Amino acid sequence: MAVGVPENEVFAAADAVLARGERPTVERVRLELGRGSPARVGGLLDQWWARLAERLSGETRLPALPGEVSQAFVAVWQQAIHLAQGVAEQGLAEQRKVLIAERERVAEIEDQARQDAAQFRQQAAEALVGRQAVELRLADLELLLSQRQTQIEDLQQQREGLLHERREAKQQYQALQQDLQALRLKAEQDLQSLRVKAEQERVAQESYVRGVEDRAHREVDRAREEGKAVTANFKEAGRQVEQLQRRLESIQAELSQTQQRAAAQQARADTLEQQLTQLRQTTATKRKPRSRKPAAAMSDP
Repeated sequence: MAVGVPENEVFAAADAVLARGERPTVERVRLELGRGSPARVGGLLDQWWARLAERLSGETRLPALPGEVSQAFVAVWQQAIHLAQGVAEQGLAEQRKVLIAERERVAEIEDQARQDAAQFRQQAAEALVGRQAVELRLADLELLLSQRQTQIEDLQQQREGLLHERREAKQQYQALQQDLQALRLKAEQDLQSLRVKAEQERVAQESYVRGVEDRAHREVDRAREEGKAVTANFKEAGRQVEQLQRRLESIQAELSQTQQRAAAQQARADTLEQQLTQLRQTTATKRKPRSRKPAAAMSDP
């Protein structure tokens, strides 16, 4: 509703209400006007009642009439003024009650507004403290994130180093495998050659024995000496085979140790890979509260 309705309109509306035979009140005058605040209309209505008494007092001046008629008219007029004053005083009392109620309502609104303002100030202070705490926590989280990032970079470097060592160990393993295969092939070839040579010597010996069986016993001793020489050759060949076998076993043992070291390096690389994955997951989880910071600023991991 508008504030500042002109007083002449309020006075005219009060006259109209009084002309209908009703007592002018704030609500009736506002209804007649169709606008106006209760405080504004009530204040102007008080002035209207005061002016109404003056207007009624001014009407006691009558034209020249017969004495008895004039006295009777004055008596009636004074009684009407008295009644009007009573009505005016009653209206003023009601207006005062309305104004008091309105003032009390305004005081309650002001008190509630002060309470709300105090509460808002307290909430603002708490929000400021919470914001400072969140900003401090965010700084801690950013520092922790930086440290975790450094750890991740270190683990990545260690992982790259282990992968490099693993590649070198794998290359060494492959080279040892190739050497082992070459040694096995050479040992098999040497053994086969010795077997062929022994077989050839055995066949030659048998042929020789069959050829000299018909010879005299003087050749027996010679044949025995040659047999001893062949036996010595067999023994030498056996010793060479044993040496090759021992060398093969040594190479196999070295290959087994290399495989164990490669397996240990692989296990260490897998462990570091798992730690790196866990650190990445932890870092991703701790980054989420920061994404909510514009509404309430980021939380603890």
